[in-house]
Amino acid sequence: MKGFTMWFTGLSGAGKTTLGQEIEMELLERGLPVEVLDGDVIRENLSKGLGFSKEDRDINIRRIGFVCNLLSRNDVVAIAAAIAPYRDVRREVREKIGRFVMVHCDCPLEVLKERDPKGLYKKAMAGEIKNFTGIDDPYEPPEKPEIVCYTDKETVEESVAKIMKTLEILGYIPAMETADYDSEEESKIKQRLKDLGYI
Repeated sequence: MKGFTMWFTGLSGAGKTTLGQEIEMELLERGLPVEVLDGDVIRENLSKGLGFSKEDRDINIRRIGFVCNLLSRNDVVAIAAAIAPYRDVRREVREKIGRFVMVHCDCPLEVLKERDPKGLYKKAMAGEIKNFTGIDDPYEPPEKPEIVCYTDKETVEESVAKIMKTLEILGYIPAMETADYDSEEESKIKQRLKDLGYI
């Protein structure tokens, strides 16, 4: 199988890392080489010293995209879990990589404020954290992502099943018979990919 990049985008706490790690496990079980590039880990290592201005955010996303491209062209599945709030730089990264699947982890801001496991939204609303995406910095949702996971409504298992089925239909991973997968959901996935011009 050829390598490709999956990019999980969405607001902080929307489930990007959780889903990325679950997909990693699923792909490893199928014998595929996988690397996860988590936004927080990249910030600590590859992008240490960058701030949260638009320019610095774009540099960070380009760096993640560069590594994803290296991995993908060497037949590794690169999974990026990073907010990537701006459409232009996401589009730029997609164009450079080619084999690219965008997963939008869609969750309402009000739900994320309630969840707030790290207390980041509370701090941002109190002015203790500046340039926080979704509070005082913009997030531009992807306009035509291949996959949308509604993480306030779907279970992790449902989102994972949707992602895996989409990758199978796209031909990015070998198809497997999953008797418990909903045929109505599969029809919705096929219709989405048809609308996007994939099939």
